[in-house]
Amino acid sequence: MTPVDTRTIPIAPAPPDGDDVGLYEIRKKIYPRAVTGRFRNWRVALVIATQVVYYGLPWLEWNDRQAVLFDLALRKFYIFGIVFWPQDVIYLAVLLILSAFALFLFTAVAGRVWCGFACPQTVYTEIFLWIERRIEGDRLAQMKLDAAPNSLRKIAAKTTKHAAWIALSLWTGYTFVGYFTPIRDLGIRIVGADLGGWETFWVFFYAFATYGNAGWMREQVCKYMCPYARFQSVMFDQDTLIIAYDVARGEPRGARGRKVDHKVRGLGDCIDCSICVQVCPTGIDIRHGLQYDCIGCAACVDGCDQVMDKMGYPRGLIRYASSRSMAEGSSHREIWRRVLRPRTLVYSAILLAIAVAAGVSLALKSPLKVDVARDRGALAREAAPGVIENVYRLQIMNTAEAPRRFRISAVGLPGIEVAGIEQPVEVGAASARLVPLRLQVGAEAAAPGTHRIELQIEAVDDSRVARHESTTFILPRP
Repeated sequence: MTPVDTRTIPIAPAPPDGDDVGLYEIRKKIYPRAVTGRFRNWRVALVIATQVVYYGLPWLEWNDRQAVLFDLALRKFYIFGIVFWPQDVIYLAVLLILSAFALFLFTAVAGRVWCGFACPQTVYTEIFLWIERRIEGDRLAQMKLDAAPNSLRKIAAKTTKHAAWIALSLWTGYTFVGYFTPIRDLGIRIVGADLGGWETFWVFFYAFATYGNAGWMREQVCKYMCPYARFQSVMFDQDTLIIAYDVARGEPRGARGRKVDHKVRGLGDCIDCSICVQVCPTGIDIRHGLQYDCIGCAACVDGCDQVMDKMGYPRGLIRYASSRSMAEGSSHREIWRRVLRPRTLVYSAILLAIAVAAGVSLALKSPLKVDVARDRGALAREAAPGVIENVYRLQIMNTAEAPRRFRISAVGLPGIEVAGIEQPVEVGAASARLVPLRLQVGAEAAAPGTHRIELQIEAVDDSRVARHESTTFILPRP
């Protein structure tokens, strides 16, 4: 093999910390240090809130059924008192649009605040880290345990940790499938080893994804797999709040004692303790500026504030701030005033308009849906001397969660009548019924040809629940 002249290969400059990074760098395990503070409290609160909702919703009952159930087999989505059918797919589109504009708005205001506080990857990583710390200890204890030779204590700690992770992951997978099949029935069938193939697959697949992403991959998902890290910059501007290090105040950094007057020594407020790096779940140094790896969790803010308190310095060396405010030295009030700028106002207006329109549409949503189609096998026939009959297939969908009776009539031709069915027609709760419908009219009622008529379907107990559907009636030539 011909040797390669390395003098012709460009070498990337070393990163600021002086470590050499290869083209295919082996991942170095990150041991995030536990931290306390107001942003940590917010993260804990959101972890608890999201998990109470996720694990609790499938167990709620509503009208003798599961409150939130996406029944794919019957093609019905139950969300508390509302039943969505395939014809309601427009609401899914509206939900996706709302989510997109909400993401645009939150990112324009405070960067990756979603990633840092509410993203499922962040939430489950926080839970797994909490389990790890409870079993193996905090950062230094974990590093010491991993570096130690195998022993009974080490094996027991690792086994206990992974057993807890796997148990939580399996419960997460079970809950996920419980949104698509009644969760109580699912539990009974699991105990009786009578689980269906697709249910078994998704329980274990979702459990495996949770265990792998939150237990093993962690920051790798945020840094390399999540596309949001790559295109977030297009949603930032000079007034977006980001996690920022105050260079003017912090530099030059350097270690010193608590009683040392660092101003006399020409030092900034940063004591170069690296706490901001130790608490970061992605292992970055925020002092190098904004990086795509930063998920905006503000752990470094809490860590730095603790150090500033111990040193007797003002808080905020690392803080939420905009690029403009850092460059101009804007006050806290001026920073928040810039939040209400044209971009965020437009996003807010669009988001509010879509949300209001969707809410009004849901409030006015009729509990009755009707679909009418002509029977192609018999367009028009003579049912009796001088009587012409057309046959239709009428599907009545009662989306209310109570059975209803409907009366069917037709208008548009003189003497037109509904024949062949017993009225009123009863349709069960949240169900559909296919009704073979025969309409009859005298042969002399109108000229031969196609005539527009209207079917009227009205609930017996509530005249406001009604639908009028147009169709055609054919009168053949004699």
